[in-house]
Amino acid sequence: MKINLSDRKILVTGGAGFIGSNLCEELLKRGNNVVCLDNFATGKRENIKEFQNNPSFELIEGDIRNFADCQRSVKGVDYVLHQAALGSVPRSIKDPITSNDVNVSGFINMLVASRDEGVKRFVYAASSSTYGDSESLPKIEDKIGKPLSPYAITKYVNELYADVFSKTYGIETVGLRYFNVFGRKQDPNGAYAAVIPKFVSQFMKGESPTINGDGNYSRDFTYIDNVIQANLRSLVVENTKAVNTVYNVAYGERNTLNDLVQYLKAYLSEFDKNIANIEINYGPNRQGDIPHSLASIDKAIDLLSYDPEYSLEKGLKEAVKWYWENL
Repeated sequence: MKINLSDRKILVTGGAGFIGSNLCEELLKRGNNVVCLDNFATGKRENIKEFQNNPSFELIEGDIRNFADCQRSVKGVDYVLHQAALGSVPRSIKDPITSNDVNVSGFINMLVASRDEGVKRFVYAASSSTYGDSESLPKIEDKIGKPLSPYAITKYVNELYADVFSKTYGIETVGLRYFNVFGRKQDPNGAYAAVIPKFVSQFMKGESPTINGDGNYSRDFTYIDNVIQANLRSLVVENTKAVNTVYNVAYGERNTLNDLVQYLKAYLSEFDKNIANIEINYGPNRQGDIPHSLASIDKAIDLLSYDPEYSLEKGLKEAVKWYWENL
């Protein structure tokens, strides 16, 4: 991944989270100064433990809902990678107020603080949930449907605010609509754990995972290294047509949940042959779930020079190895 990005001061909000901590690691490797803002509501201290003694890394324990914390975190910062959010469709359905406070009010706080500090570019985590009830495939950035969950609404509102701030105040923004991101450091525990780490953990314990529905729902699963690449390219791109817009960040292929569990069983069986014989359970469809998801990544390829290197299979092999060594 040949991207020239060094000697910058970059804020990663949610930097102790799954995606955020991976971004912090890559930015530090490239010789940048990294500020991590996190309240550890969902982030993990172990995700950033290896950076704590790095003089180029600064941790600010704070909350994006607190404007003073946002102001403190952007001091002297060149760029912001805004990853802080309350994820999970089910969580937002259970508690829409908190999801809105974090994902919308917190987002505005970060935009205003970044604007006031003169931050050069604000790159933020958007979501494929924005496509809502649109049935068209592949998903193209300018064709969306109605949101199917409070979480989806909050992520779409982020895009609207970013667009208005870029037009009104001149701050450069880039939104990245993540599609089912997975990989190292993704938490397998908790009520809202993502499907891949959750299934891996269950297989490793000899348990039968439960698929919501008949397993034929499909997703464009996206390995973490593809997401890191998209973020870095969003920071360095110089084409004015490439900023103040949104992009799909995915691999551009879809696989069913049934496909997914078969891959997981095959790769995990290399470590424990008994996993190959574990049966799969099936339950009801989950409220707010989109049946099928497949991204067009043409826009990101054209404007960001995005070139995802990891297919689902290649990414799963890396992820499974990491979980086997770390869980």
